[in-house]
Amino acid sequence: MARQSPEHLRVALLVYRGNPHSGGQGVYTRYLSRELVELGHQVTVFAGQPWPDLDPGVGWVPVPSLDLYREPDPFRVPRAREFRSWIDALEFGLMCTAAFPEPLTFSLRVRRELAARRADFDLIHDNQCFGRGLLGLMADGWPLVATLHHPITVDRSLDLSHAASWGRRLSLRRWYGFLGMQMAVALKVPRIITVSESSKRDIVAQMGIGASQLAVVPVGVDHTRFRPLPSVARIPGRIMTTASADVPMKGLVPLLEALAKVRTERNADLVVIGKPRAESRVEETIERLDLAGAVSFVSGVSDERIVELYGEASVAVVPSLYEGFSLPAIEAMACGVPLVATTGGALPEVVGRDGETGLLVPPSDPGALAAALGRVLDDPALAARLSAAGRERVLKHFTWRACAETTVEHYRWVLEQTASFRAGRAGLRGESRVGRGAC
Repeated sequence: MARQSPEHLRVALLVYRGNPHSGGQGVYTRYLSRELVELGHQVTVFAGQPWPDLDPGVGWVPVPSLDLYREPDPFRVPRAREFRSWIDALEFGLMCTAAFPEPLTFSLRVRRELAARRADFDLIHDNQCFGRGLLGLMADGWPLVATLHHPITVDRSLDLSHAASWGRRLSLRRWYGFLGMQMAVALKVPRIITVSESSKRDIVAQMGIGASQLAVVPVGVDHTRFRPLPSVARIPGRIMTTASADVPMKGLVPLLEALAKVRTERNADLVVIGKPRAESRVEETIERLDLAGAVSFVSGVSDERIVELYGEASVAVVPSLYEGFSLPAIEAMACGVPLVATTGGALPEVVGRDGETGLLVPPSDPGALAAALGRVLDDPALAARLSAAGRERVLKHFTWRACAETTVEHYRWVLEQTASFRAGRAGLRGESRVGRGAC
């Protein structure tokens, strides 16, 4: 019989890019670890740069890389003294060939970090790294759970479809070279958590992972922090969106085209939580549409300031072409901001029924997006109804406590499967020794 897992688990939570401002992986790490600790479990985060923001009670082990993409000098050339191991040389060499090395090199480094700590943790939880080092960790005897937020194959396809030249397409194919490794590693992980039914279907279809390996655990929002602020006045015509990365998938260009249409009849403006990349089409689109005075970018601010910005917004929008879940959607809903979103990926699953908890439009359709934004801006009753219903939906379905509790169930499943497998192997070895003795 398999040994039952302990009541309070010791979890090593891995994230190769830890900061919440660098994407959803950092947000997931912060709040999942906090809630696991609140449930009585011990969590230690092993993280690469940019470093994570973690709550009291959560342990942290830095796993430093060369930090080759840091601001303000991305794609930098490190000094000779920064190279401490062959992994550092590998990381720099891969970057020089236009590849993205961090998932691989982080996984190799973290295997080294955990080599002498088998007695310190019950299991490992990988957050979207899927580097080859994870296979080594499993070979070392570690029980492993991993989270795959959505298939990166979608990002690759959308980036390639928006590439302006063959050179750019070639560069993108090289950049996404890590995908083959991640897909091969994911096939070997016994339990993969994903965040929506939409992501699960796409992972099965695009990455070849068996449906039985996947479990859907929706993520949450800190509803005590992301909340309505009655003391903050809404700014008429203020539209707000969040884009953790300026990539085609986030739909900023269609949103700018929609804003230009909305501004022909209203004094609307747009606040973007994020910053544009020099090589993207965003700056050119702002100039082409004469929107320089109507668009502002805000980055590197606290959650408290973001909540204030939501409080000032008359409507929030998620214009993405695809989302595996969408933290910005539930953050806006938790803040009581009426929401307009596309039907890309999991957004209908997250936002809820069109017209009841948010307005939904097709992706890459500036006209439909402009019409929906105009409806909310022009109809205070509709805006109030969406505001109340969105907050209620979040409280009912999307809390970090629920996410943590369900995640622990999958931890225990993996631990029991691992114990059963080891017991079976021990039994086979015993039978083999008995058989040899009888001969």
